[in-house]
Amino acid sequence: MNASPLTFRLTLPEDGPYLSQWLSDPKILTWFPMFDAREIEDAVRIWIGYSRIEAGVTALWNSEPCGMANLYIQPYKKLAHTCLFSIIVKEEMRGKGVGKQLLENLMKHAKEKFKIEILHLEVYQGNPAKHLYERAGFKEFGCQTHFIKENGKYIPKIFMQKSL
Repeated sequence: MNASPLTFRLTLPEDGPYLSQWLSDPKILTWFPMFDAREIEDAVRIWIGYSRIEAGVTALWNSEPCGMANLYIQPYKKLAHTCLFSIIVKEEMRGKGVGKQLLENLMKHAKEKFKIEILHLEVYQGNPAKHLYERAGFKEFGCQTHFIKENGKYIPKIFMQKSL
């Protein structure tokens, strides 16, 4: 039986250029709040910064990064049980189960390493990834109707969470 070409490891600082490349793709950037190269660079710096505390998981396809998920660990004790996360999968790798397995790995990591009890996320209305989150057991708990404004049109942000 052949081993799967999909593997997972903790996110490393060297993964930053991949994240930057993926976020620079207009089809992917649509679902993130960044607008230009400066904002993408700042988001990548913050995301990759969490690698210092081993809060990210990177998916590898044949040893090359193809997706990442990150836990935004809270520094405050009263909030340590809950955590916001982000996930991104390279455009060409979507629909191959990478997102599902990456999310499963991240949830396991969150529970085991950080003792997270509740994971939550923010997803824009219309984002096809919402179906992935629903299938993984995330439930909608709120909506901010005027979150993003692009070209005079508002895009709502949906809040979802899951108990681990």
